[in-house]
Amino acid sequence: MAANFWASSHSKQLLDPEDVDVVPAADRERGITTEEFRLVKIHMSSHIWRLAQQVKVRQRVIATAITYFRRVYTRKSMTEYDPRLVAPACLYLASKVEESTVQARLLVFYIKKMCGSDDKYRFEIKDILEMEMKLLEALDYYLVVYHPYRPLLHLLQDAGVTDLTQFAWGLVNDTYKMDLILVQPPYMIALACIYIASVLKDKDTTSWFEELHVDMNTVKNISMEILDFYETYKVDPQRGLSDEKISPVMNKLPAKA
Repeated sequence: MAANFWASSHSKQLLDPEDVDVVPAADRERGITTEEFRLVKIHMSSHIWRLAQQVKVRQRVIATAITYFRRVYTRKSMTEYDPRLVAPACLYLASKVEESTVQARLLVFYIKKMCGSDDKYRFEIKDILEMEMKLLEALDYYLVVYHPYRPLLHLLQDAGVTDLTQFAWGLVNDTYKMDLILVQPPYMIALACIYIASVLKDKDTTSWFEELHVDMNTVKNISMEILDFYETYKVDPQRGLSDEKISPVMNKLPAKA
């Protein structure tokens, strides 16, 4: 189930956990802490999600866009690459890569609709197109992303617990509010979501997990990371983080001229 992944460029892009929340020097100079850096990524991941719902793209496009967004900030600063512009540009790029192209003008229209009078989110088509070129360079043109969704469905069927599909799928969705996709193979994320779903829905999958011969410590550690995220961050699906929590952080970032 993981053979194709390990032969892909995605597998070569996996990072150590300590490398994903390193605040670039330019952002540190603006007073952005590691926690604030994390908050911006959480909030803007939700922003991508909401924008994608407006333009009606497939789940895979959203997941790829958020992966690009998070990967960019392991290499570039938020001071140099404004998250408010990087987010729609990642969605635009992902829609093309995943063959579900969204026109840039639609993104511009819906951003204005979503963000109202906030000029910091007001961009033109040329802004998105220019940022797309910068993103390609920042990503080293490695655009193939594997996601947990396909292995999730296969594994649920293999375990005989397809009744957990909706619950486990929702858990996978929530992992994109974190950096797991940059750190863990997609099938391990899928297994962790099945493990959580099994425990919370009182399904005994112990013998099935034993037959897989996977590292259960890793599965449990990923599961705990997901549960800790729920405990630590209260993310409104429709609004992202509260204005009270995110606005002071976003105000530290430069707005477009």
